[in-house]
Amino acid sequence: MTEENTVQTLSTGAAPADPTTPLVEVDDLQVTFTTANGDVHAVRGVSFDIYPGETVAIVGESGSGKSTSATALIKLLAGNGRISGGSIKVEGKDITGYNEQQMAAVRGGIIGYVPQDPMSNLNPVWNIGFQVREAIRANGVAKGKKDIEAKAIEVLHQAGLADAERRLKQFPHQFSGGMRQRVLIGIGLGADPKLLIADEPTSALDVTVQKVILDHLESLTREKNTAMLFITHDLGLAAERASKVIVMSQGKIVEAGPSLELLQNPQHPYTKQLIAAAPSLASRRIHSTVGEHLTDGVEGPDMLTLAERHEDSEAAVEAAPVVVKVEDLRKTYMIRRGSFKSDPLHAVDGISFDIHKGTTLALVGESGSGKSTAARLVLGLEKPTDGQITVGGVGMADASSKQLFDLRRRMQVVFQDPYASLDPQRSIGAIIAEPLKVHKVGNRKSRDARVAELLDQVALPSAMADRYPNELSGGQRQRIAIARALALKPEVVVLDEAVSALDVLVQAQVLQLLADLQAELDLTYLFITHDLAVVRVVADAVAVMEKGKIVETGATDEIFENAQQEYTQRLLDAIPGAGIEFGA
Repeated sequence: MTEENTVQTLSTGAAPADPTTPLVEVDDLQVTFTTANGDVHAVRGVSFDIYPGETVAIVGESGSGKSTSATALIKLLAGNGRISGGSIKVEGKDITGYNEQQMAAVRGGIIGYVPQDPMSNLNPVWNIGFQVREAIRANGVAKGKKDIEAKAIEVLHQAGLADAERRLKQFPHQFSGGMRQRVLIGIGLGADPKLLIADEPTSALDVTVQKVILDHLESLTREKNTAMLFITHDLGLAAERASKVIVMSQGKIVEAGPSLELLQNPQHPYTKQLIAAAPSLASRRIHSTVGEHLTDGVEGPDMLTLAERHEDSEAAVEAAPVVVKVEDLRKTYMIRRGSFKSDPLHAVDGISFDIHKGTTLALVGESGSGKSTAARLVLGLEKPTDGQITVGGVGMADASSKQLFDLRRRMQVVFQDPYASLDPQRSIGAIIAEPLKVHKVGNRKSRDARVAELLDQVALPSAMADRYPNELSGGQRQRIAIARALALKPEVVVLDEAVSALDVLVQAQVLQLLADLQAELDLTYLFITHDLAVVRVVADAVAVMEKGKIVETGATDEIFENAQQEYTQRLLDAIPGAGIEFGA
């Protein structure tokens, strides 16, 4: 068959898919990356099939080969990566030898792709509308300026962006991480593909928008017979949404089978370890293990049941001094809408809260509710339109340059998007040591020792110091961002979706690490997240935000067991897999 005929056959796909014939067949797939230290075998003999209309989830820890297996299906591996063995058949045709022209007929129309990292996959120079329209034009979904514009609005609406018409003129940096992720989901769905590969498609989304997206993807599977390949670390999502689960570890499949059966009755020790480490809405709270002896067999964070917690814990929190005080804080942006006119957008609209020393306040809410904006205001990265922020008795509005510099050392941040916050041209060691150099802490030898200590604390090898961000997975980059924030041993740490990109094993380690550091150093945390299962196990108090306002606040147990607002209850009800009891 000629190249032209091959492209035409793949791109038309007129005949209805045979439900008994695999849409994608992966047989003994091997992927190798060439590095300065030799070849790295990232995927080693992976085999699986995906049938029309089937939803498959691949789970495993960061670096297990999940994303590499997925990107190999559409031949979008990094420049130093190659398929070194095995075959990938799409609609019965082996695509491993396809060139770029042939792959253009496969990507978009047959296999859609939603990448993991929203910021690095959206061009910061072009507005959102331009990028969505270009994807629609490239896939041939619509023709003519009006049709393309209408389709752009439609796909963003489908992806959960309610005010799509207004948002088209905005740029990626004006969107929250969750909103950027929705744009990528809209682009991935734009050409109605037969298979959609979604690499952590909802990791940056709040639970209510996540439910909207997943419900929409499920309706695609049902109505258009679209197959789905989820790459996820969320076991609840895998159990609730996938018909089949594949568990990967160190580049190999260790267990696979029907989702509920596998997760409720796991056979492999690694699968059992994943399930044991996953946080849930059960009444549990991580406590510090400082001073306690931990055996090598500990699989997840050490947690206390409500009955085991101190009855006066809420009173103890209230008795602690206030470290961060926010009073009537407001932030308004002016959004351009053409004809030299602008509309006000009240991102933060009169919020107030206190964070007591040595405690954790979780700020939760939907994407775009103002959580991350509030964090940037507290950190002094943006100036408020109105209101007052006091940190350690120092009012930030009236602070001198020296006082603000001193505050920077006492107050560190882990941003939501680890790739955008890590300099791609600097080594990991230099990135982690940067705060130490800026604040003139120690000499080179002591800084190197501190870098090695921090890498160990976030469960990464010390040899990682010589590598660069583009050589790391999303979860590994997030751990580097956490290590950098902890370098100066600050008093206050703002964590903006700090564990959203982490697999459950590493998430458990990091959450335990944060609890230990809090106990040891009397740290104060502002924890911004959409993952309410994590909130349950880390936070002392919760503030719920909606459309720039705090609609409910209180102790964590009180909010989870007796939510007063319908909005808060909606957040709790939308958590994937909340009603599923996993095995061990």
